[in-house]
Amino acid sequence: MAKQQRKSKRTRFKQSIDHLARTSPARLVLMLFGAIILVMTLLLSLPIATTTGKPANLVDAIFTSTSAVCVTGLTVVNTASYWSLFGQIVIILGIHIGGLGVMTLASILALAVSRHIGLTQRMLAATEKTASLGKVGGLIRTVIATSLTCEFILFIALLPRFITLNESISSAIWHALFQSISIFNNAGFINLPEGMQAHLGDWWMVSPIILGTFLGALGFPVMLDLKENWRSPHRLTLHSKLTITTYMAVWVVTAVVIAFSEWNNQGTFAAMSTGDSLQTSILFGVNSRSSGISTIDVGQMTRGSWFLLDVLMFIGGGSASTAGGIKVSTLAVMILAIIAEARGDRDVEAFHRRIPPSVVRLSVAVTGLGAIIVVTAIFFLLSVTDYSMDVIGFEVISAFATVGLSTGITPDLPIIGKYSLVILMFAGRTGTMTVAAALALRERRRVIRMPEERPIIG
Repeated sequence: MAKQQRKSKRTRFKQSIDHLARTSPARLVLMLFGAIILVMTLLLSLPIATTTGKPANLVDAIFTSTSAVCVTGLTVVNTASYWSLFGQIVIILGIHIGGLGVMTLASILALAVSRHIGLTQRMLAATEKTASLGKVGGLIRTVIATSLTCEFILFIALLPRFITLNESISSAIWHALFQSISIFNNAGFINLPEGMQAHLGDWWMVSPIILGTFLGALGFPVMLDLKENWRSPHRLTLHSKLTITTYMAVWVVTAVVIAFSEWNNQGTFAAMSTGDSLQTSILFGVNSRSSGISTIDVGQMTRGSWFLLDVLMFIGGGSASTAGGIKVSTLAVMILAIIAEARGDRDVEAFHRRIPPSVVRLSVAVTGLGAIIVVTAIFFLLSVTDYSMDVIGFEVISAFATVGLSTGITPDLPIIGKYSLVILMFAGRTGTMTVAAALALRERRRVIRMPEERPIIG
């Protein structure tokens, strides 16, 4: 009897989640992320979470928990020296749960909007008979399996390197585990006492970072699509083709421009060998839009590089990925729309497919919303601090796009400034997903249309 009651409760719980995912996916996103951040904040506030044995400041606990769950990587305290083993375990669990939540909930939102995600839908339809939670349950299990597989590969790649650095087996395992989870989820947290700058030029360390960041930033739907159609790339969905093409193009352009901008900078590339400079350029091609892991001091880079990084962070990675920003697919659609308008084409087309006007409008709305949030946050922080606009703008965009790159001012911000970045990280992580889904779900056809009249543009 008791067993049946427990089973009945689990069934009702699954049904309630499934119902919430279908009817109010945006609310599900906000509720889940808010609850996880609250629990993490409480755990990091315990005396056992710090190396000193004293409770962490509330603002530090909230900031760190939000940064971890939103897979940002911005920190106000040193992760390796301030947080104890317990605190670091809490952080890495928050990163793992937050990363899974991002991919899962973004995919759920896509399901709610379009009722399919190409390959994902077909896969879920095949498992629907055995999955009591239906599409949502199958989606969650697949995301978890994909995430764990990628993290395990990174762990195996990093473990031998930490062992060769004369670390004990236990220390090497912990560092490899922490970094593999942080890298794949594009969190950017580093628990190495020496930091990442000590590994400049270390291809054994940097290569897994590039690979893991790339996989995590591609997005769950793209990874599944590639897994299914890697032998026949022409069968990839339009979303996958746009994401991969735009991501790789931005990667190459970024590497070239960063190398050009920093080559004679004595604070960065000028003091490095040619090989180290090329490696850093390649790393910035991926980390500047998602993970935020850097082998050089970003604060020493030129203002031209800062501006470029601002643009790249705002763009972000792929949809339904652990990366933030407006997403590369949004950028691709807007560029294609501009080209179509310049040519006088009636339709926006790519890879022999037509992109509906609703998607173009949605891309403009997401970009505009992101720009409004960033501008508002910059204005506010300029009002409460004495820092220049280029520095404040860099930190704001990094927080909004959940990248984690920093010029080094975040720990020195006033309390109200830190709380504003907390709100910004939460908004950047959940806002674009929920707003895009809400706008798409509210799309309606009106029977009566107003008379047409063209305003003057330009």
